[in-house]
This record gives sequence, structure tokens and C-alpha cells, in this order.
Amino acid sequence: MNAFMAVVISKRSGSSRRAPNRFGVDRCLLAGLAAGLLFSLIGCEVGPDYHRPAMERPARFKSQDATRPAANAAITPQWWTLFHDPALDHLVAIANTYNQDLRAAIARVDEARALARIAGSYLFPTVTLDPTFTRAQTSGNRVSPITGQKTPAFTYNDWLVPFDLRYEVDIWGRVRRQLETVAAQARATAFDQSVIRLTVDTDVAVYYFTLRSLDAQRQILGQNVAAYREQVRIVTAQLKNGLISTIDVSQAQAQLNATLAQWRDIERARADEEHALATLCGRPAPLFSVAADPLLFTAPPQAPPGLPAQLLNRRADVAEAEQNLIAANAQIGVATADFYPVFTLTGSAGFESASVQNIFDWRSKIASIGPSFSAPIFEGGRLANNLEYTKARFREALAAYVKQLLIAYGDVENALTDLHALTDEARMLTAAVDSSKNYLRIARVQYFRGLVSYLTVIDAERTLLANQLSLSQTMNQQMSASVHLIQALGGGWTPQ
Repeated sequence: MNAFMAVVISKRSGSSRRAPNRFGVDRCLLAGLAAGLLFSLIGCEVGPDYHRPAMERPARFKSQDATRPAANAAITPQWWTLFHDPALDHLVAIANTYNQDLRAAIARVDEARALARIAGSYLFPTVTLDPTFTRAQTSGNRVSPITGQKTPAFTYNDWLVPFDLRYEVDIWGRVRRQLETVAAQARATAFDQSVIRLTVDTDVAVYYFTLRSLDAQRQILGQNVAAYREQVRIVTAQLKNGLISTIDVSQAQAQLNATLAQWRDIERARADEEHALATLCGRPAPLFSVAADPLLFTAPPQAPPGLPAQLLNRRADVAEAEQNLIAANAQIGVATADFYPVFTLTGSAGFESASVQNIFDWRSKIASIGPSFSAPIFEGGRLANNLEYTKARFREALAAYVKQLLIAYGDVENALTDLHALTDEARMLTAAVDSSKNYLRIARVQYFRGLVSYLTVIDAERTLLANQLSLSQTMNQQMSASVHLIQALGGGWTPQ
């Protein structure tokens, strides 16, 4: 509905007009505006209403522990505190404050919410003020259409202070469906921010535990380097005393150099990981550092997977896909409403007078109202094809929603499988490290007794070092799998 209200203040020299008496017409204008608002509120909304699509939902995850209750799926919003690591808590806080991807996501949320408020403003009339002043002189040769005689020239001032009011009667729900679309898009953007925040937090945790794993590997290699240097010193002394051959010294030196190369490569990898973590935390790499803290061989926290159906309310990416589906569904209603007439109401109300002194006199009131409507007759198939386009977009959004839910199920199953397998691997590698230490102890005793060659000692040392490094790497993978399980479950995100 369009409504137009104007206040005209006219000051003319040489003539005066009697203000038209239209008392009561302004009440007609208000009545028409009220009727339009009422029609907008009670009018129907064409197009389909949204219903969550039905799809197959598993009763439980096949990889979860059958001895744990499936319904207990509470995870604190600050899920990283489950690891009881103050350094990790500090890094996550820095990333949540300075990460640039997260800042951009927050800005996109503000943009989407502003667009939703803009769409909502079309439910209300728009009032504008456009005052003008005109000083004009008429022609002395102008012929009056009433008398047929020439009229004398005169000069007049025209003061115009219009209040324009514009409104559309949303009988078919086009504006409301458009608002539904934009509001759903705004919610989808907010859920996208949750996805990015969870990704940033999990990446910080994964990078941090990788750093600690590299610290542990560096410590293991450093201890072995010290032992190998002492070993080179011992076999060199034995060579001088003629107790062994040069081959034993060469083997010991080769083992030391190879371990030194491994140690240097770990240092390089740690530096690169620290630089990547600095970027993730939004800090300059030259000014960022994380203190060395070797990862201990401790079990990660066990996150309860809960029921598969809970992923609909816990995964922000699933919720984002559903909001996109809601927006696409509402767009079908917008396209459907385009087939129906658009009802408008034009009017004016205010005061008109030849002088300022009696502008607010009741006889100076003017008002008019004129309803109209516009209906599409021929659009060359544009409206029909636009409707088909929106329906196709809905089917596309539906497929994206179903796929995202399937991805969520797969993410949880993968994380559960990885966590269980890596837990078993860590237990087996711990036993392998203990056996390797015993193997090395026996090999050294037999070597000094002359029962075995130095190659047996070298093999025992290499076996122990490989198992120690493998255990450290598996522990890192186990911690990462625990983090990824929490991420797959939606982290600390809640519908509220």
C-alpha cells in the first residue's frame, strides 16, 4: 500500500484562495492506512510452509562404546578445558580475540542481521520529508480556461513541506516471505560463525598438541644424542686400546649423525608449527612463541557421543544448512506472490493556505485517498521461470542439507574409530617401548661380554628410538582424534 501525505504552505502575492473544506477526509486516510495494516497482518502467505525433511536417522553410532550410556552427551561450551591445560586455555582465548577469519565471520553476522532489519522495515510505512520553496512569475499573455480572457501577470511564492508516506499492503505475504528468507540467511550466517569459531578452536588445540609432541620427540632424540656421543667416546677409546675394530667406531658415529639429523628436522618442524599457530592466533610470528612442554603419555578425555539425532541440534554446520533450506523454501513463496496483484493506496493529508497566519486553521486541512492495484498480465514467462528457479534452488539446498547431515554422521564415526584404534596402538607401543628397553639392556651386557657384535647394540638402540618416537606420534594422534571427536559432535555449540 502506498500512502502519500503532503503539507503545502503557499504564499502568493496579488491573489488569495479560499482553503477547501474537506473536513473528515483525513479520517478516511487514517482508516485506509489502518485497513491496509490490518490486511497485512491477517493476509495469507502464499507458497509452502517449511517442514523439516524426513530422513533415515540411526539409533546409535556403531563405533561408540556399548558400555557407555548413549543419551549422556553433555559437553561444556569451553570444551578445551577438558584437557586441563592452562597453556591451551590461554591460546584459545588469544585466537578467539585476534583470529582474523573469526573477526570476518563476526562482521558477516552483523551484515546479515542488518539486512534482516532492512527487510523487516518493509512491513511498516516509510515516511520521508522533502520540503521545497519556489518563487515564480506567471505570463501576462496566459488565457484563463474559465473566462477565455488574458490574465494579468503576477508573482507568487510557493512553500511546500510534503510528508511522503509509502506502504505496501502485504496481502499475499510477499514481504513477509522475503523477511523470512533474509532472517533465515542471517541465522545461517550466525551458525557459520559458530562453525568457524569451532574450527579455529580445534585447530589451535591440534597445533598445540602437535607442538608438545614435537617437544617430546626432540627430548627423546636429545637424550639419545647424548647417549650416542658417550658411546662414540667409549668405542673410540676401545679402538685405541686395540679391543675393537674401526667398523664399530664407524657404526657408532653413523648412528650419532643420523640421530642428529632427525633432531634437527624435528626442530625445523616445531618452528613451522609454531609459526602456523601464531597466524591462527592472529599474532605476528616473530613476536609469538610457545614454551617447550613435552607431551606426556596420558589418556585424552572421553567425550560422550550421544545419539545421532542430537547432531541436528548440536552441529552448527547442519543447522546452517537447514537455515539455507528454510530461506530457499521462503523464496518459493516470494516467487509465488509475484503472480498476484500488488495493492497500493495513495493519499495526501496536511494543510494548504495562501498565508502562513492561517495555515493551521481547520479550514486549511486537505486530505485525499486513492487505492489502486497492479496485476501482471504478460511477463514473457519471466514469473513462471522465476518460480521454477526457486523450486530448483530449494531442491539444491535440500540435497546440501542431507549431505551435511551425512557428513556429520561420518565425522563422528571416523573420530570414534580413530580414537579407539589409536588408544589400542598407544597401549601396544607402550609395551613395545618397555620390551625395547629390556632388549637394549641385554644387548649391551652381551656385547661387553663379547657374546654379540656391536651391530646387535645398534639394532637394539634403533628399535628403542623408533618405538619411542612412534609412541610420541601416536599420543599426538590420539589427542587430535579426541579433539576431532568433540568437533564432530558440535563442540560446545548449543541451539540457544
